[in-house]
Amino acid sequence: MKLSNHILIISFLVTVLCVSSHTQAKAYKTVLIHGFQAQQLFTIDSGKLESDGEAYWADYWGALADERIDWPSFERVEGKIASDYLWPKLKSMSEQGTCIPGCILLTHSTGDLIARYIIDNQANWLENAGLQPLNIVATFDVAGAGGGSELADVAVNVANGASNPLTEAAIRAWLGRSIGETLGVLNDLKVNNARQIASFPDSRTPRLRFVADGDLFLGATKLFLPGKDDSVVATHSACGANQAGSFDSCSLNIATDGKVASQDKGVRHFLPYHYPMLMSDNYDHLSIIIDNAKGKVTAANTAIDIASNKRVAFDTYTKNEGFWLWKKQYTYVRNSDNQSMSALMFAALPE
Repeated sequence: MKLSNHILIISFLVTVLCVSSHTQAKAYKTVLIHGFQAQQLFTIDSGKLESDGEAYWADYWGALADERIDWPSFERVEGKIASDYLWPKLKSMSEQGTCIPGCILLTHSTGDLIARYIIDNQANWLENAGLQPLNIVATFDVAGAGGGSELADVAVNVANGASNPLTEAAIRAWLGRSIGETLGVLNDLKVNNARQIASFPDSRTPRLRFVADGDLFLGATKLFLPGKDDSVVATHSACGANQAGSFDSCSLNIATDGKVASQDKGVRHFLPYHYPMLMSDNYDHLSIIIDNAKGKVTAANTAIDIASNKRVAFDTYTKNEGFWLWKKQYTYVRNSDNQSMSALMFAALPE
């Protein structure tokens, strides 16, 4: 019994040391910003925000990050989310010097919109309080909803009485139940509303985009999302396109499945400093942030410099499939067939 206990303790310590060595090897601090959490609309309890935030990232990123910004889905971005949750956290991070070496914000879904609001306001807020602004070097925006989600438009319409069996089914699939009276951040996630919040921050912080194109909810939500989508967010938002629309890829030259070919419905114009990096049709809105290899990943861009001598880069290779008239060329990120997209992202964080 004692021997087995010793083995368990040693195993735990090795795991902790491995995680610690990985995080310490990175040049910048990693700060997590979670996305919309539907359960918070139905059970409003600010006392659970910390545990909800911890659970959100529990599969992979939680153990690898240095800090986390939690916020409630039952509030509005420019209201209490900003005043009661973002500001106190940013103040604390400045006082503690969290981002003195530089921080990379890693966001998921609506966290993309929250990050944009932070980037637009944090320097002014902190300087007015006599504090040092955070040194935000870049963001990794995963399945980003900064451009809004058409599902939010549908949900708000349903809540206001404009519903039919298809919209009801889509919202139940997404939220896990029928919409209630509390809409909170869903109002901000409506496409037109989202694109008006902190639309063009003065900061030149690079926004690196990581995009999925897979299926959830048995396809119940896809009817309401234009172009390709991850079952919650359409490509126009995830890629960082400068306008909403029906797009099939973040690239004009490569599809989300890696096929090298002209993309007539690829995004041509992006929001300032938004750079699409990885894409995959093997991941969906949820699986993209967990450590489960789902299949090959491609790259819209293989590398970008985020600071002097600090680059985020992905090694790719090309592969021909088929023959003669049916021959097709694909580009994939190396090791993506056996590593999750999240693991590929973590490996690419500058050291």
